[in-house]
Amino acid sequence: MEEETQNGEALPKFPAFPYKPYGIQMEFMKALYHSLNQGGLSMLESPTGTGKTLSIICSALQWVVDKREQDKLKKEVEAKNSSVKGGELGSDDEPDWMRNAVVNKDIQGEKKKSRKKDKFGSGFRRAEKGKDRENCSSLFSWRVEEESCKKKEGKGLQVSSDAVEVNDEDEFLLDEHESDEEGIPCVKKSKRKVAGVSLSSSSDEEDGADGSSDDEDEGEENLKVYFCSRTHSQLSQFIKELRKTVFANEMKVVCLGSRKNFCINQEVLKLGNSTRINERCLDLQKNKNKEVSKIKSLGAGGRIRRNKASCGCPMLRKHKQQKEFKSMVSQLGALDIEDLVHQGRNMGCCPYYGSRSMVPVADLVVLPYQSLLSKASRESLGLNLKNNIIIIDEAHNLADSLISMYDSKITLSQLEDVQCNIEKYFARFCNLLGPGNRRYIQTLTVLTRAFLRILLNGDTGYDGSCHDTVTSAGKNDLPTSSMAINDFLFSLNIDNINLVKLLEYIKESNIMHKISGYGDKLASSEKSSPLDDSEERSTLSSFQALADLLRSLTNKDGDGRIIISRIKPTCSGQHGGYIKYVMLTGEKIFSEIVEQAHAVLLAGGTLQPIEETRERLFPWLPPNQLHFFSCNHIVPPESILPVAVARGPSGQTFDFSYSSRRSSVMIQELGRLVCNLVTVVPEGIVVFFSSFDYEGEVYNAWEASGILDRIKKKKRLFREPRKNTYVESVLKEYKETIDTLSSGERKENPSQSGAILLAVVGGKISEGINLSDGMGRCVVMVGLPYASPSDVELMERVKHIEGLGNSDLIKMTNSLHGNEVYSGEAHEGFNILRSCRHRGKEYYENLCMKAVNQSIGRAIRHIDDYAAVLLVDTRYVADSSTRNFSHPTSKLPQWIKDRFVASADYGQLHSHLTKLADKQMI
Repeated sequence: MEEETQNGEALPKFPAFPYKPYGIQMEFMKALYHSLNQGGLSMLESPTGTGKTLSIICSALQWVVDKREQDKLKKEVEAKNSSVKGGELGSDDEPDWMRNAVVNKDIQGEKKKSRKKDKFGSGFRRAEKGKDRENCSSLFSWRVEEESCKKKEGKGLQVSSDAVEVNDEDEFLLDEHESDEEGIPCVKKSKRKVAGVSLSSSSDEEDGADGSSDDEDEGEENLKVYFCSRTHSQLSQFIKELRKTVFANEMKVVCLGSRKNFCINQEVLKLGNSTRINERCLDLQKNKNKEVSKIKSLGAGGRIRRNKASCGCPMLRKHKQQKEFKSMVSQLGALDIEDLVHQGRNMGCCPYYGSRSMVPVADLVVLPYQSLLSKASRESLGLNLKNNIIIIDEAHNLADSLISMYDSKITLSQLEDVQCNIEKYFARFCNLLGPGNRRYIQTLTVLTRAFLRILLNGDTGYDGSCHDTVTSAGKNDLPTSSMAINDFLFSLNIDNINLVKLLEYIKESNIMHKISGYGDKLASSEKSSPLDDSEERSTLSSFQALADLLRSLTNKDGDGRIIISRIKPTCSGQHGGYIKYVMLTGEKIFSEIVEQAHAVLLAGGTLQPIEETRERLFPWLPPNQLHFFSCNHIVPPESILPVAVARGPSGQTFDFSYSSRRSSVMIQELGRLVCNLVTVVPEGIVVFFSSFDYEGEVYNAWEASGILDRIKKKKRLFREPRKNTYVESVLKEYKETIDTLSSGERKENPSQSGAILLAVVGGKISEGINLSDGMGRCVVMVGLPYASPSDVELMERVKHIEGLGNSDLIKMTNSLHGNEVYSGEAHEGFNILRSCRHRGKEYYENLCMKAVNQSIGRAIRHIDDYAAVLLVDTRYVADSSTRNFSHPTSKLPQWIKDRFVASADYGQLHSHLTKLADKQMI
């Protein structure tokens, strides 16, 4: 839908926008539309509260509509031209039967497409049968679990002297494996679909003889838009905005999420831990009904017939209900996770697999970061990015979020668990296993023993020859060290093990499920309770951690670092030491996404500085080929009051640097400032601290000194809970309190006039939570929330970023700081930062200021909103020439910098706050 042109390109219209768009919203939508026309990579920045989400929806989906119309017209013109050309060139020579055959084929093709559209509620993806199984990189794919179930049926044990004794343990015995064969181990592949999608297998039969036609249609998937964000609450907000437009009913929309968010099986949900929920879900699908399996194996002529209602989970047994679920969901329009769960509960069928099965025919897929950015997750879900559109929202920390998905970690307790179970399994089944299986099990034993040795003894056997090892003192005076992958392998003398081949064996043989299953059986026979529900780990998750670490060790030497922590186990349940692989480069990972998609859009409220993101994720892209757009805020200048507060009410200078923030003088002066704020600021105040620990220290100090009581006389006090699951209820009560007290309905304390919320930078409230209107009339940022420089992982990232584009500089930086021993004090970590010339130090500063910008952006959410933003620290007003780092205010958003005020004392601040409140009251 287009009108006049500009610079040779037609200007789009956006009729789906539910209101009259503001000027900056129109510019944003045009910029996004232009980016989709151009394809490739774009970054679009729009301050929080400017209607960014709605602008993305109306622009991106309008482009999809326009593109489809253009493609349709193009095909019609081509068909018309080809028919005219065919009529002119020897149409008399073409037999009637040939022309009729072509026409009939076209008609059948249209019928197939129409049938596919009609079956949105019941259609399943069947073209994935071969592709997804082959591409799946997960060591614990559903296919492997399904194979293990099928192999059990009608299969005798290997002949041996004690075969009779093992008749109840045959399910744990590995299939024969030829260890000398190169490539994928010779384990027979099941023809059935993976367990995770197995609910569609019976549907294939029920759909009748035309099942094959759907396979053909699968190659003609519609143009898709993948929208992803960091949290489930942000995805729910996206669906809420989508419902304001006509696209909610015109587009086929599906929302994906984790099992923990979707599961409706109460027996599984009560496990609580995400890892254990995933394991139990897959385990239920693996444990098929034994009677059904027996009937299947007795089929006439030895033919095994697939049966319905064979899944161990009651929510996946009724395939007709799964069809009805999809049909119902397709009629209800755009639904978020909560809506899908509600429908699943009402119908008694699984919303997790129900939503996944709708992906192939969806126009818009809404999903969390992990599902899209992780290659293993994409392949498991069957997401096809080829020539489609990817929109990544909240992309301010995309690089760190992306590479963290490829980290891996195994704890000392997990290694001991794995080692114990391998030894028990090998002792029991050694005589029944072939030479190939025995060899690989012995290899796993060698690896686990080597990992345990480095954690328990701290002796790498490297004799100090590793020059790029960073060590720091951890708890209990035990060192934490880091080293490159090759150095790690050489130090443990395991560099001669073919990890790629071992991983293929682990994936195809299903060895981890066999060993962990046998271990669980032994545990259940030894104890009255097979599993301790309070235990956060399981044998299978321990094996998964080992496999993830082994996979990480196959990366290039410079892609990441190995962190070795030798912390002793504690009474509080800490698992002690660990080995962790930290991914440092996201260039290759991100390039796989960009190369497949037609366009990748990075959107956010604070994307600048963009150079750091470019260097870390797409350095191959010249700066002049990156389309970047940024706009101002819609809120008028008089509605925003950003103030740097250098001194408190008593004249004490605010300095919340690491060395002085715990000073009682500083904490008490901050308390006096807050006591004054609650008297002058109406409705709600949100105070952000650098960490939960520091917030706790301040709270306890205020409580002891009586400051807390003074605050509570004016406003009811709330605190952000550490557990994200409780945040929503706290915010709900916080908002209800403000609404009630602001309306004059005072009950308990007549002097109260609102509420105050103590929150944490980096917590859930600081990321994507809407604190509009009375919920955020004043946002207080306490200090500069720099990450602790004593963090080894952080320092590894800093050193890597410092050397981007210069391999010699990376080696020099590692060598320079390689043998320094840290006492745990932050100033020693700062030595690394001071030695950085540019990029590393810049990254460290950006990490802090992006967190500040995200937090203060929670307040201003629409054009009629107003708020004060107080940056409490003298460093916000100090002369940058006296600092080693650049001035913090230079990294504030432009809409904040344009209105920024540096307050010399509290008197000026009080005057500014009074004027802001008076203007809004008029």
